[in-house]
Amino acid sequence: MHRDLSNNSFTPSGVPSWFTELPGLMTLTMQSVGISGKLPQKLFGLRALQHVILNDNELNDTLDMGNNINDGLDLVDLRNNKITSVTVYSSLDSKLLKLEGNPLCTDSLLSNTLLCTDQLTEFPTMLPFSDVQCPHPFVETIFFRSPSFGDVRKFLPELHDNLSRTVSSCTPNKLGLIPYIDDVYLKVDIKACPVKQKRFNYSQVLNCFNLTLQTYKPPENFGPYYVKSHPYPFHDKASRAILIGVVTGSVLLVVGLALIGLYALRQKKRAKKLVSQNNPFASWGSTPEDIGEAPKLKSARAFTLEELKLSTNDFKQINAIGEGGYGTVYRGKLLDGQLIAIKRSKQGSMQGGLEFKTEIELLSRVHHNNLVGLVGFCFEKGEKMLVYEFISNGTLSEALYGMKGVQLDWSMRLKIALDSARGLAYLHDHANPPIIHRDIKSTNILLDSKMTAKVADFGLSLLVSDSEEGELCTNVKGTLGYLDPEYYMTQQLTAKSDVYSFGVVLLELIVAKPPIYEKKYIVREVKTALDMEDTMYCGLKDVMDPVLYKMGGLLGFPRFVTMALQCVEEVGPDRPKMNNLVREIEMIMQDNGLTPGSMSASSSFSVDSTTRTFAPRYPYSSTSTPSTTYQMDSRAFEYSGGFPSQGSLKNRNTSPKPLNSRERRLPG
Repeated sequence: MHRDLSNNSFTPSGVPSWFTELPGLMTLTMQSVGISGKLPQKLFGLRALQHVILNDNELNDTLDMGNNINDGLDLVDLRNNKITSVTVYSSLDSKLLKLEGNPLCTDSLLSNTLLCTDQLTEFPTMLPFSDVQCPHPFVETIFFRSPSFGDVRKFLPELHDNLSRTVSSCTPNKLGLIPYIDDVYLKVDIKACPVKQKRFNYSQVLNCFNLTLQTYKPPENFGPYYVKSHPYPFHDKASRAILIGVVTGSVLLVVGLALIGLYALRQKKRAKKLVSQNNPFASWGSTPEDIGEAPKLKSARAFTLEELKLSTNDFKQINAIGEGGYGTVYRGKLLDGQLIAIKRSKQGSMQGGLEFKTEIELLSRVHHNNLVGLVGFCFEKGEKMLVYEFISNGTLSEALYGMKGVQLDWSMRLKIALDSARGLAYLHDHANPPIIHRDIKSTNILLDSKMTAKVADFGLSLLVSDSEEGELCTNVKGTLGYLDPEYYMTQQLTAKSDVYSFGVVLLELIVAKPPIYEKKYIVREVKTALDMEDTMYCGLKDVMDPVLYKMGGLLGFPRFVTMALQCVEEVGPDRPKMNNLVREIEMIMQDNGLTPGSMSASSSFSVDSTTRTFAPRYPYSSTSTPSTTYQMDSRAFEYSGGFPSQGSLKNRNTSPKPLNSRERRLPG
């Protein structure tokens, strides 16, 4: 039985009583546990006891081991305690008792004896094979960790015979064994001398004495072992040649493997780069934001992250021209001089991942003068960025609400309505398959340098085939104030939902206020104030934009109001199609001497000198709007995803004032 309780955080106490109550105890090990007091004599008389290791404790008083010491006791290690004296009996070999570090070893007659010196306890060298002599012996040490005996001298001849048979079968030698006790381990120095030669050569040492490989099987009583080798001086030419050859071969092998690894790594990078060039979305799906299958491209340029960093001066804040739920929009300039707008998604934006995919799929396959053009994209190192053509004059909402320092006259508003209608008609009737925008609003209509309107923001758009028209059930998405009430109630999406939102934009062109302002809904306010007997203002003078009636010249105004109100009919079938709206706006312009599509920018809008101090605002401005301008919570490229409240919906479902008989109805 072995007991090892060393190095534990026990509460310091006296010598335990169970020390003398275990008759089968062979090894007792309790190092550094703080036990104190005097060891009982009975402990050393236990018949099976071989080793007592109690060093680094608080044992004190006189060590008296008694007259009945077990003959098989090999080691008593009491170093570094507080023992003041010792009684040694002739039946115990004093070489097996270790007391160094106790008070009795300080300035006493015992200080220079084996009891008080910190050296391994060596067995008597009376064995005939204990030592061999030669100029260049080979030595290595074997440690047996759990020998099953107490008296090593009885079993050492068996070990010597076993080792001799193992080694001598490989090379002639004289073998000597020198045993020690090192704590609880049996330590044996193996000393071998060559026969008829001065030294062992390299191959002899490697093949005959290399016990570290654990191929040697000792006698069963010696138990498991480990080996510590000692250096051996090789000087013969053959050994040196072999060693040099082995070292040289190893170096060449390592260098060769390193070169192969570098080549393979380089080829892997090249292959990855080629895959990335051929399929920029090869890594799609590696993050939670990558929803569904990878985007399917028709035509779009893949920009590298470094290219876009260069075009925006590493995305400096001074180049930030817009911000929304998706992320930030930056102004940039490519090496060829082209101005671009870069929409950079927020890291980890789940919404952004889906919208990125939707926009890149739609805009890469549709091209129209009244749709914002997609220049390209970047999908690299976790970045999701869309690159658009730069639209210099911002959003329609900014122009209407005075944020751009621009006043739009009536002819310009008609032109903007026509441009927007043409872009939407292209999506509904000419894209294959058709596309429903789902988020038409004045902040998603951008104005370029010639005040041409372009529909933007396709993050919520859906492709829909003819068979799905009127049956497509979706989660309701849109923006409060523009959302089709029929779509909200039934969740059945049709192109007429875009027509309703466009009708709200047409009313914005008249009123120049957001759809919901001061707790009022623009559709209700217009329908309530409507009076078609008023052939100039249709009863809307009190609710319309003061800029319009001050400028005058509202040619075709009643017809325009009638068209706008037909767009916001409660029931989808009562609303006209976008193609019909395009033709109607063209006729309004032609009947009043305006030429659709050929109006000059200089005659289309005017700038009031009192508003020139207004700073530009989003999406293409690095400065914010002064507090003196009209503020609204909208941004270009922003996906609101807002839903009307029940109260708002309730107000919207209130029947408007009926149109009178003079109103003209467009074909649906």
